[in-house]
Amino acid sequence: MKNIVVFGASNSKNSINEQLAKWAGAQLEGSEVKVLDLNDYEMPIYGIDKELATGIPSEATQFLSAIEEADALVISFAEHNGNYSAAYKNIFDWASRADRSVYKNKPTFVMSTSPGPGGAGSVIAIAKGSLPYAGADVKGSFSLPSFGQNFSSKEGIAEGELKAKFDEEFSNFKTAVYETSVEA
Repeated sequence: MKNIVVFGASNSKNSINEQLAKWAGAQLEGSEVKVLDLNDYEMPIYGIDKELATGIPSEATQFLSAIEEADALVISFAEHNGNYSAAYKNIFDWASRADRSVYKNKPTFVMSTSPGPGGAGSVIAIAKGSLPYAGADVKGSFSLPSFGQNFSSKEGIAEGELKAKFDEEFSNFKTAVYETSVEA
């Protein structure tokens, strides 16, 4: 059984990105999905002076441990002013100080969604470009525009063309996940 870690890169209690990530993770048959809540990894705002004074917070190493235990990752990014959410960026900053290869070369599927027609396209472009430098083996990406109109808690992606596009992108990720062997 594959262990899949999914999270919405947001600290919203009602994160549409978390909903999308959970749904995508559930598309991997025969897998156990673990959902990370970024609120469980709240830390002081990263700064070198803070790191030198207090060291790496335990929440950063706990986040890294959760990633290490995964066979693959699904991350759906919230877009705040065209970039990562402050909550995600802070966790990433701390985690990368403890281990530069935050994502441990795991097959990774990156997503984004927003209430509007842009589908958080700016942040997904940033993620696709930068995550490989942090050890993410990005195997596909998908941006869902107009979440409220195109996603249903029962059906998932409800609009036909968008579902077909998701399936096409997700198929590369699925192949990578099932080809990855779990070390004994």
